[in-house]
Amino acid sequence: MELRELGYFVAVFEEGSVSAAARRSHISQPSVSAALAALEAELGATLFLRHRRGVAPTAAADQLYPTARRLIAEAQALRSAFRAPAARAPLEVGVLRSLDAARGRELLRALAAAPELQLRLVEPEARCDVRVISRGMLRAGETFRPLWSERFVVALPAAHPLALRPTLRAADLIGQPFIERCHCEHARQFARRQPRVEPVAVAASEEWALALVAAGVGVAIVPAGSARADPQIAVRPLADVAVTREIGLALRARLPQPIVKLCAQVQAGFATVARAA
Repeated sequence: MELRELGYFVAVFEEGSVSAAARRSHISQPSVSAALAALEAELGATLFLRHRRGVAPTAAADQLYPTARRLIAEAQALRSAFRAPAARAPLEVGVLRSLDAARGRELLRALAAAPELQLRLVEPEARCDVRVISRGMLRAGETFRPLWSERFVVALPAAHPLALRPTLRAADLIGQPFIERCHCEHARQFARRQPRVEPVAVAASEEWALALVAAGVGVAIVPAGSARADPQIAVRPLADVAVTREIGLALRARLPQPIVKLCAQVQAGFATVARAA
């Protein structure tokens, strides 16, 4: 039994799916599945039951989880006890406000993984080492490393009449109570393409925008990644307004080599997960 296998098991247990655990661990989905299969064979027990939306832990997994967490924590503490403290170079990162929490968490975990660097978060408009932005926000002198692309979709209250349609058109939103997202980097683009809408609220974050939708206050146009599964929200594509964004790392010029290397590793990790998805 290897700590690596236990680490993948813990990731699957906490994330609820093999694909999410692969993204969190920045490896391919088949690698996580193979580690789980090896662990199950060694223990002689089934740890997860697969279903359409992910996996469900068995009684054996519930029994193993606290022990696995303790062993991993003890191994990390042991390494730290014998590792001489070293000065850590600063890594200042500006993060797009409309980034969805799930992928934002995975991305920040990857950026914080370098032991020689000290992560510090700043506003996305600030001068910093690396910015997590959409390509359209790139500044002169920055180098862009793409991570993923996503389309903007319509988020509706689940009981909304328009939720009965598989797709929507811009004209369907005319007269609908609309929730504006003041942090949206594509606000001007939407202003040119949107039909006449009635703003009823302005949300300062993706979480608030979706909370207002779930409460039945109105509809919103949000990045597809932000519209995670929620029984109170229906998500529909806009057939005639195809606005997409490409999220990536914007690196300022002449960065120290450790930061450049870390960003290359992060980009490769997200590319690996995208190929395995």
